[in-house]
Amino acid sequence: MNEIRLNDLKWEVKGYWPWVPLKGTSMELGQELMGVTDWMPATVPGGVHYDLFRQGWITNPNQELNSLSCEWVENRWWVYRTTLKQPELRAARVELVFQGLDYEASVYADHLLLGEHKGMFEPAVFDVTDLLSGRESLEISVLLKQAPDEMGQIGKTSATFTQKSRFNYKWDFSTRLVNVGIWDDVVLRVHQQCSWDDVSITTDAEFGENDRNQISSGRITIQAGIKRMAGSEDDGTLTACITCADPEGNPLLIQSRPVRAGELLNAELDIPEPELWYPNGYGKQPLYNLELKLLDEAGTELDTQSFQTGIRKLDYIHNVDSPDNALPYTVVINGSKIYMKGVNMTPLDHLYGNVTVEQYQLMIRLMKAAHINLVRVWGGGIIEKKAFYDLCDVNGIMVWQEFIQSSSGIDNIPSKQPEFLELLHKTACTALCDKRNHVSLTVWSGGNELMSEPNKPSDSSDSNLAMLKELVEQYDPQRLFLPTSASGPVEYITDAKGQGHDVHGYWKYMGNPYHYELYGSNDNLLHSEFGVDGLSSLKSLEKFLSETNRRPVSMENNAIWRHHGEWWDTLSREEEMFGSMTDLEQFSACSQWIQAEGIRFVLEANRRRKFRNSGSIVWQFNEPWPNVSCTNLVDYYGETKMAYHWVKSAFRPLHVSLDYRSLLLTPSTGFQGDVYVHGGNGHRVEVDAEVFDAVGRCIYQQSFEAEGNKDQAVGAGVLNFNVPEHEDALYFVRLSYQDGDEAPQQNLYVFSTNKKHPYAPALALIGGNLEVRQESLWQPTGAQEKSQQALFTVQNTGSEVLLHIHAEERGDRYWMEADEQFHTLFPGETKTVTVICTPKLSGGFLSGENYRITDGLPEIRFMSFLTAQSRMIQVGGEKNRE
Repeated sequence: MNEIRLNDLKWEVKGYWPWVPLKGTSMELGQELMGVTDWMPATVPGGVHYDLFRQGWITNPNQELNSLSCEWVENRWWVYRTTLKQPELRAARVELVFQGLDYEASVYADHLLLGEHKGMFEPAVFDVTDLLSGRESLEISVLLKQAPDEMGQIGKTSATFTQKSRFNYKWDFSTRLVNVGIWDDVVLRVHQQCSWDDVSITTDAEFGENDRNQISSGRITIQAGIKRMAGSEDDGTLTACITCADPEGNPLLIQSRPVRAGELLNAELDIPEPELWYPNGYGKQPLYNLELKLLDEAGTELDTQSFQTGIRKLDYIHNVDSPDNALPYTVVINGSKIYMKGVNMTPLDHLYGNVTVEQYQLMIRLMKAAHINLVRVWGGGIIEKKAFYDLCDVNGIMVWQEFIQSSSGIDNIPSKQPEFLELLHKTACTALCDKRNHVSLTVWSGGNELMSEPNKPSDSSDSNLAMLKELVEQYDPQRLFLPTSASGPVEYITDAKGQGHDVHGYWKYMGNPYHYELYGSNDNLLHSEFGVDGLSSLKSLEKFLSETNRRPVSMENNAIWRHHGEWWDTLSREEEMFGSMTDLEQFSACSQWIQAEGIRFVLEANRRRKFRNSGSIVWQFNEPWPNVSCTNLVDYYGETKMAYHWVKSAFRPLHVSLDYRSLLLTPSTGFQGDVYVHGGNGHRVEVDAEVFDAVGRCIYQQSFEAEGNKDQAVGAGVLNFNVPEHEDALYFVRLSYQDGDEAPQQNLYVFSTNKKHPYAPALALIGGNLEVRQESLWQPTGAQEKSQQALFTVQNTGSEVLLHIHAEERGDRYWMEADEQFHTLFPGETKTVTVICTPKLSGGFLSGENYRITDGLPEIRFMSFLTAQSRMIQVGGEKNRE
């Protein structure tokens, strides 16, 4: 089989009123019925919104209230067309394949109906062999009807009838912007008389009976159908030739065996001394290369398919001290228990057809850098494109894949509508057969927050979920199937002991001290969804808010703010913690601080119970459109929030945490907090605890030692100090530790004696002075061909602490990453920071943002909390930047 991509053909799209394209001419006048739009250049894959924007039909829906004026788009019919030339290849069958039509389509060739298709995730396949015979070209047209009248976040799950992504009908992190278009690749499959069909690849590893660390062998198992495309009923004896190459590309094994059309190939490849695949943070991710060739009796190549796979042994076990009725939530890979350091991912854009490989690369790179080892692909969104899963394989990011179902609020009962179950069955079979060959795939889930009654997750006794469970057992029995997330026995996190197995919630900072009391003493087995909301950066807010709306305001009092984050209003929270908010930059900085503080505490509290708790999956990693405020760690424009960097710290392989139950200190009393070591894997970890005031005086110091343990947190001792008598003061507890030869790591906690507004004293810290020296010219990183890096030294030359120092790329041509962000320097302290910038190669509305055009090199500025200025000393001279 040869596959020819048709994305780059000259595609056009035109909009019509419903039914008009089928009628063609006026019944009364006989004249051609014109469209709503003219023919326009179309992006494939993509969506009609971006094509309309390029031609001036709609304004940018990401800005202000503009999306409201774009809702007409989903209510029109759209026709795509292009011209397909006869491929210059000998073929027994030629198939026209649409990998993703969104949503209900009729496909034509030279005005002849090839067939109809409904659904986003099952390819639409049409045999065009005879039509191409004797012709130089075909006009291909695709009629897409208006988007179905599906529901957004609020509705009845029992009434769901489509397999269309629901998030873009309106969710708490998005607007209503319903995609219509050809959202995935269009290809021409050119077959000879027989082709491979339904290929399944699984791997396993065996270890020594007496030494679980001694690998005895690895195994790759291949099952593949052989499908007759044309010719006689008996194609004779065929030959299957299987080649396996090691991760460096060196041939390792070659097998040949006779097969016949209609049969199933079963092959087992024994790999001596295999290189094993591990999740991020547990080892490397070597991938073996497989090539499957199908030859006829004359030795002519009929079909070749190539795959990459990792060898690993996959198991699931119950948690330590797990209740008898709990599911096995702990993942075991190659005999090692894997603690889930996870994130939930939404689609990267409302217009998911325009998402580029480079955007996927950025998200996976950010996950890997933050020590994340699992991503949950949420059931209210989409099943992502192949490139995403390939990147997860390469980078060791385990995938928790949900089928396309989600809660709706009014009822959350899985739909039993016959039309829906038929579509769900097709989607599930397609997803199972397509994704099971990815070594990163670890968990299947029936959907998001499906409940048989309030606060009671549905289980596999539900006929909808029973069908999915049977399909997983049929097509991918190696993987764990969870009926839904959360999987019960209660949906939401609770103070009651013994009931919280796999739980969701909450998504807000719960206030001081309740936030710390709730999460610090919880006994959940798996925290598969939770978060805290926080504002986007000023740089991002300026992109979609007009100047008149760039001020602190409650979403209750501003329709535009409400439109960009209705549920995530944090003004009252920040005013309770800091006092009055005077400008937008201050509001953003304070909001991001509380988001980071809230999420970090939950992660550390859960990790202190490793493997009684099997992991944390933060809601949410990203957002599909720009919100003023949201629970995301990375915003729509690819800017990382403060919470991302504190998650990165809390997920370090070796980490040290402080257990506390309030941010408030009482003057002239004692403070007690347990110090824990996470990781360390058997070696001694030394921890220095220091307590500072705002001018950098160390008022107390204590040292700890503990032997690290990879399978549980280890208590290193109790930090005890007396709180000075000063009122309205901040005190900083800094835990310093070192992992081998790496640079010392620090974890900082900020406490206050101010009862009314605990963090208000932070707004008065103006005595710090930030000086920055660029130590090197921009140089290619070597890791990414177009990325470049430079080294900076930052120093506090002032008299007071500088909080949350971070770098920002001032323009909008680069995605910026830094190894140290939102760190704190006391007077006289210095830190070196490596900054990496990668040119933005985004799709859709992001492709032409260029909010601030800069020169060819990145333009970096460093800021601290509420301080947007620093003295920058450039390589080769000095230059001040405001």
